[in-house]
Amino acid sequence: MVTRTCYDGLGRLNKLGDIMIKRLLVTGYKAHELGIFNDSHKGIPIIKQTLENQLRVLLDGGLEWVILGGGQGVETWTAELILDLKDEYPHIKFAIITPFLEQEKNWNEQKKEKYERLLMQADYHTSVTKKPYEAPWQFIERNKFVVRNTDGMLIVYDEENEGSPMFMKKLAEQYAEKNDYPIIVIDAYDLQLMAEEIAEERNQFL
Repeated sequence: MVTRTCYDGLGRLNKLGDIMIKRLLVTGYKAHELGIFNDSHKGIPIIKQTLENQLRVLLDGGLEWVILGGGQGVETWTAELILDLKDEYPHIKFAIITPFLEQEKNWNEQKKEKYERLLMQADYHTSVTKKPYEAPWQFIERNKFVVRNTDGMLIVYDEENEGSPMFMKKLAEQYAEKNDYPIIVIDAYDLQLMAEEIAEERNQFL
């Protein structure tokens, strides 16, 4: 089941009330796939606000765990969001579950430091294959594991802009054909709506 986002007048979702998700898998584009190469990029607040609106509705509906892979981009921004939301929702936890050990081995120092900081703040972290990188099968095994062990998925992905999230989305769709597994998609249209809403709010204060 693929669930399309639906905003009310406050910019909050109004379509997820009947979905009970306690363990949510969140994934999406890597930063470079979106043309984002630094933390000051103006697109990051738009993506984070759209993610936050989704998460707040699910948190109000009983969400307890957010499962991430620790990738630079949507997954990193989601981890930062969870840490910000803990004051308001102290019960929320996040896990970083990687395909293999030392996935950050070839990252630059800045990315390594951010990743290691998030690992320390995560409520749980592990590697599915318990060994360093060997081959692409490790990504497949990790994807299967996290889909099987979550109640639904939130993904930032647009069909017109293919990228790394495509593989996870296809796997989740196959799983959803035989299981009750909602897939909540944030696409380019949703992000454009949020960008317009943020711009409108800023203009009101000028």
